[in-house]
Amino acid sequence: MSRNGNLAPGVIVRTERLTKTFAGIEALAGLTIEVPEGAVFALIGPNGAGKTTAIKTIMNIFRPTSGHAEVLGADSRVLGRKQLSKIGYVSENQLIPEWMRVGHFLSYCRPFYPDWDDEEAAALIRLYELPLDRTIKTLSRGMRVKAALASSLAYRPRLIVLDEPFSGLDVLVREQLVESILERTAESSVILASHDLAEIESFASHIAYLEGGTLQFVEEMGALSQRFREIEVTLETAMDLPTEWPDRWLNPEQSSVVIRFIDSQFDRGRSEAEVRRLFPGVLDITTRSMSLRSIFVALAKPVRTGKSVR
Repeated sequence: MSRNGNLAPGVIVRTERLTKTFAGIEALAGLTIEVPEGAVFALIGPNGAGKTTAIKTIMNIFRPTSGHAEVLGADSRVLGRKQLSKIGYVSENQLIPEWMRVGHFLSYCRPFYPDWDDEEAAALIRLYELPLDRTIKTLSRGMRVKAALASSLAYRPRLIVLDEPFSGLDVLVREQLVESILERTAESSVILASHDLAEIESFASHIAYLEGGTLQFVEEMGALSQRFREIEVTLETAMDLPTEWPDRWLNPEQSSVVIRFIDSQFDRGRSEAEVRRLFPGVLDITTRSMSLRSIFVALAKPVRTGKSVR
């Protein structure tokens, strides 16, 4: 990444050793990522992992303590009208003028965005069934999020930034919002932080896992799904777990002749050969794919015990 505002081809956001400290505590420690153009790039991790801090620092809501970020070709610390008019931003606790009626709010936003599309705005109003004559303070949380999202999508932004957008929403509302975002990813890139792993799994192209403010890994969703497997081994006779236990095998459980664990670097030939080497008398080896939520739980447990998850 150059310092003159030129991102590498095909990259819409990049950070380099981005760090944010609050009162001497590192909330974000040396984050280095690249968000490819057209990606749906999801930040996941436990509470306090640094997801929201990362987004707010990239967006210059928080000034970085050290490190560097570029967004749409500009240093994040000097994001101006040119860049902000091409970014749609919706956060969990976003402040919008509650005294305004919904229609007035959308009209108020329109002049700030040269590429505002009245037809697109009208389509979003119909899709979200927004009550234009009601004040924002009278809306449900779901309707407030819809209003904020409509105001952020109507100008067809190049970058959509979502910070916990689905928190506290019912399933139907979440699905509607996800579908409306997906319809626009052909012309936009998305960065989002969310605890809603089921929704993320349905549409994310990349996963970045943070723990304690530190990036543990960033990976394409397909590759992540391929390398994690739950393995169940059935033995002829019960035995203790071997002392030689590979670091990539996580969270072992044993019940008589059945042993279960998670292989975080699954390769069928290698994994099955290693199982047969470490467990004499194997009767059966069963492998199962895992949901993103199951992968997240598997990652979080070893982190708490100090074991590497990479």
